[in-house]
Amino acid sequence: MSIITLTSDFGNLDYRVAAVKGKILSLNPEVNIIDITHDIQAFNLIQTSYIVRNAYKYFPKGSIHIISVDSFYHKSRKNILYKADGSYFLAADNGLLSLIFFDIKPEAIYELTLNNRFDDVINFTSTDIFVPAAVHLANGGLPEVIGRKIDTGKQLMFPRAVYNESEGMIIGEVTYIDNFGNIISNINQDFFENISKGYNGFTIKFRNLSLSRIFSSHTEVVSDWERETEFHGQSAAIFNDSQLLELTIYKGSKKNGAKSLFGLNVGENIYIEFT
Repeated sequence: MSIITLTSDFGNLDYRVAAVKGKILSLNPEVNIIDITHDIQAFNLIQTSYIVRNAYKYFPKGSIHIISVDSFYHKSRKNILYKADGSYFLAADNGLLSLIFFDIKPEAIYELTLNNRFDDVINFTSTDIFVPAAVHLANGGLPEVIGRKIDTGKQLMFPRAVYNESEGMIIGEVTYIDNFGNIISNINQDFFENISKGYNGFTIKFRNLSLSRIFSSHTEVVSDWERETEFHGQSAAIFNDSQLLELTIYKGSKKNGAKSLFGLNVGENIYIEFT
């Protein structure tokens, strides 16, 4: 059974998500539709790229991913299809796919040519363009039938952490805050470990706070499981399952997690000073 996933900034109150699903099922009632999320902040491409990049890898190769974020139709903006890492990704040509695949070269890129005749009316990109394209692929159709091959789509630069050698410091920034209030940075574990080889120690600094240890998981914060409840609320830094530096509060939540207690927002800097 073919899989089509949906990611959007539509929310779940309005009709849009239901309309997309209804259109898919009207074209192929056998398709397996999976929601990744519809709670993306409106037009937030960085947030979208983090979620999709970390979710799609768990789906079977050949899955088709519709990403309806900043996707409102305009005749001057293309809609594109990436064939990348063994699967298909449909989105507006707004730079989002270049953020998801900033370190992976797509196998092919197509400009979608469905519904682009002079007399075609596009009311809703997701139902009028993305869904027919996705169902065509789900039915075993070739991407060349629904699009023309292009060299590249719009490119955006994913914010990268940098190393200031003269200061002995990595400078990163907050790129995502999850549902538990955890603060995820763009400081990659491999990047950190390569630089730290030349030093004896380090301090993570943000706002007026600091941490001097990085754990390998949330549960490693607990050193005595007989007294586990005593560690609730402890602040920590970890490398998460995306190998990114994360600031966390053990057993924290949106209301009392790292976001609320540390006061950091997306875009703010996190520093690692080496000694």
